[in-house]
Amino acid sequence: MIMKSEQVVNIIEALLFVSEKPLSVTRFVSLLPEFKDKEIEAAIDRLGQIYDDRSLSIIKIAGGYQLATKPDYHQWVQRLFTARAKPRLSQAALETLSVIAYKQPVSRIEIEAIRGVNSDGVLGTLLERNLVSIRGRAETVGRPLLYGTTDEFLHYFGLNDLVELPRPEEIEAMLKKNEGEIQEDEADEKAETMTQDET
Repeated sequence: MIMKSEQVVNIIEALLFVSEKPLSVTRFVSLLPEFKDKEIEAAIDRLGQIYDDRSLSIIKIAGGYQLATKPDYHQWVQRLFTARAKPRLSQAALETLSVIAYKQPVSRIEIEAIRGVNSDGVLGTLLERNLVSIRGRAETVGRPLLYGTTDEFLHYFGLNDLVELPRPEEIEAMLKKNEGEIQEDEADEKAETMTQDET
C-alpha cells in the first residue's frame, strides 16, 4: 500500500495524540518502515506548521516528539488537571537530583559529600519515580553504585537534552537577581510601613 505524504502526517498526528511518552524518529520509522528518517522529519515539520494557528504544538522533548498545548492555554488546562497534578519533589530530592544531573555518573558518597547529609532515602524515591537510574559501579574502593538521570528526568523538567540545563554561572546570576528583588521588596515594605506610622 502506497501512502501519500498527507496520510503520513495524519498517522503521525494520531500516534502523537495517543502516546503518553515522546516518540523518537527511530520509533516512527519502526512503526512506518516504508518511510526514511528525513521523510518522517518532514512530516513532523508539516504537522508543526498545521498547528501554528492552533492551541496545540509539536515539542521536541527527551529525544523525541510530543503533542502539547501551547503555554497561552495553560490556565484552562490547569483547571482540568488540578486534581491530577504530578506530585512535587521535596527540597532534598531537588538538591540530590541537581547534584546527579550536573555530576553524573556520581556515587552516593559524592552526593552526600556535596549535600552534607545522608541521601539513601532520597535516592530510593528518585529511583522509584524513574528520575534516576543506576549506571554501573565506580572503579574505586568498595565499587560504589553510580547514578545518572533518565529520559523521565528530561520529560519531567521539559528538556530535550542535558545540554539544555542552565550553566552554574547562569543559576548563580538568577539567584543573585532573585535575592536583589527580594531585598527591594523588603525595602519597599519597610518604607511603606514607616510612611503609615508617620500618618
